[in-house]
Parts: sequence; C-alpha cells; structure tokens
Amino acid sequence: MRRAMWTIMIVEDDPAIREELTLLLGNEGYRTAVVTDFFEVPQQVLRAAPDLILMDLGLPGRDGAALCADIRRISRAPVIFVTSRDSAADELRALSLGGDDYITKPYNIPVLLARIKAVLRRSGALAEPDTLEAGGLKLHLTRGTAWAGGRSVELTRNELKILSHLMAHAGKIVSRADLIDALWDSQIYIDDNTLSVNMTRLRAKLEEIGLPGLIKTRRGMGYQL
Repeated sequence: MRRAMWTIMIVEDDPAIREELTLLLGNEGYRTAVVTDFFEVPQQVLRAAPDLILMDLGLPGRDGAALCADIRRISRAPVIFVTSRDSAADELRALSLGGDDYITKPYNIPVLLARIKAVLRRSGALAEPDTLEAGGLKLHLTRGTAWAGGRSVELTRNELKILSHLMAHAGKIVSRADLIDALWDSQIYIDDNTLSVNMTRLRAKLEEIGLPGLIKTRRGMGYQL
C-alpha cells in the first residue's frame, strides 16, 4: 500500500468526474480534498493547504480561470485545469491567470497522472525529505545516521532502508514481505533470513542510543514502530 503524502484538491462540479478523480488519485496514494461549494474556493484552499489543485473551467457562479487568479494571491499550490474547453483562447487565458498546466476532457488517465507528477516535481512537492522523525528518533537519510537524546549511530544501507520504511509508516504494521520489497535491489536478492539478521543488528543499534523496543514485533503480521 502506498503512503499518502500529497494532497490534491479537486474543483469539479460534475459529481461523476469528481468521484472518478477521487478514486483514481486515492489508488495512486494521494490524499484528496473535494470542493462542492464553489463560492468559497479560496477559503477552502487555505484550510486544506493542497499540494496541487485540479480545476474545471466551467464552474457554478465563477469561471475557473478567475478563481485561479484569486487563489494565486493566497497560495502557491500549482493548478492544473481539467476541462472540456479546447480552444486556444481558453487555454491561454487559464495559463496567463496562474494555471500551471491545461488538460482537455476526456483525459487519458496515464497522461493525467504523469502530468500531475511532472507539475508536483516542478513545484518541489515531490522532493523527498532528508530527515525523518518518529518515536523520539531522528533519521538522517543522506548521512545514514540515527540519533536520539544526543547520541547517534551509523547505519548500514539495509538498516537505513528498513528504518526509513518503518518510520514512513510509523504506527502501522509493516509486513516482512513489504520490508523485503523495500530492501530489494536489482543486483542483490534479499531473503527472509537476511531481513532477520539486519533487523537484529538494527535493534541493537537503536538500543545503543537509548531506544530499546522501538521496533515491535507483531507476531504473524510483521513489525511496528
């Protein structure tokens, strides 16, 4: 299961398309914020703080391009217009008022998802964090170190991958199969025994910095941070 990390706001007045986009984005691991009141969209943007906005042009009460101009005054979230209007004039106006991309309906799903990722990447929203924090532990990904209470310890590549995966899913049970997948490298085969060895070493290092028992075994299910 993908971890939902980015929130996409859907500003679309067609209920069927709203539902389709919500399901599609949810399956891809995105959170969604759905707008149904089209008269206070900027206020809803402030509350939801989305990473990206999908917006129709033909909306009740207000044109989507004009709404985009209002949103630009309060938010830097990129806006992708998804609309049935296919004229060059509409596209030019939407982009000149602050839109980041323009997709016409009916859209091709793989293309839509690719454009969303491209816009998120350009905006910097897809940049991975260099430091993770959970359970009193800080993990520095580029340095490969974990620290807590003023003490630090260096991790091997596999220990780093195990710990970062568990921290990214803090509070949730992560199966052994999921951890093996996270450890997988095109040149190295990771088996169940290798995972057990790395887990034992990782737990010993966490104990060194005062965090014994941070990684719990959930018998028959996996591990939990």
